[in-house]
Amino acid sequence: MSFVDLHVHSTASDGTLSPSQVVRLAASLGLQSIALTDHDTVSGINEALDESKKTGIEVIPGVELSCVYRDKEIHILGLFVRHEDPSFLSALENLLAVRQQRNEEMIRRFQADGFPVTRQALTAGNPHTVITRAHFARLLTEKGITDSMGEAFQKYLQYGGKYCPRKDLITPEQALKVLTDNKAFPVLAHPCQYKLGWSQTETLISHLALLGMRGLEVYHSSHSQEESQRLRILASQYGLLPTGGSDFHGTNKPDISLGTGRGSLNLPASLLEDIRKVIAPKPQTSL
Repeated sequence: MSFVDLHVHSTASDGTLSPSQVVRLAASLGLQSIALTDHDTVSGINEALDESKKTGIEVIPGVELSCVYRDKEIHILGLFVRHEDPSFLSALENLLAVRQQRNEEMIRRFQADGFPVTRQALTAGNPHTVITRAHFARLLTEKGITDSMGEAFQKYLQYGGKYCPRKDLITPEQALKVLTDNKAFPVLAHPCQYKLGWSQTETLISHLALLGMRGLEVYHSSHSQEESQRLRILASQYGLLPTGGSDFHGTNKPDISLGTGRGSLNLPASLLEDIRKVIAPKPQTSL
């Protein structure tokens, strides 16, 4: 059986492996396909595609967009994005500008309290990376301010806290329009991470399905077997295709491995083939 991983990050955002390194790792693990889904950017896609030609592994261009639903940040994946489309790239530039404004404010707040946080230290020699909270957590841990990235998130990087103001995020409607205009395949990422409870999770899924969402990340490193079973039922109920991914970030999430998550993800390639069937253009029939 062939396996895939449809939620993967690189140094283009908050992963610790370059796009080409991610592809080589996937090839060494025997994966058939991966989707590179960095936060608010597709800047790593071409490098990953170039490496895929050398290794034979399929790289699916993707992205992970942040948006706000009822005062809670949620993430929507786009699979099979047209990553060189000018309108799409312009929309991503606007998202990155909002993220950059929040990052600069976070740096200012940390520095005001005497923390050794600079943009140069956060990017760690990769000035084009998209800075996320994981970069701050890594730096705080490396400087000995916290014992772990988990402690950094808990103590300093809670959304809306002193050092992590909420950024002006787009709405789900806007995020889905960006992806549907691009003819990408939109997917709600890790639904159980939002801790909405099952009733409100279903309300969210129903709402997004009406807006054009086509997939649901049923299988994820953070989901229990029971949660995945319930999500699969909801996917079927709302006409969505189940997807899955490890949410691999390299050493920024050291307990999550590419392809297998926390050890038992093993996503069959049939998930990807089902998606491919609905996005492929239908053959024209002669009259």
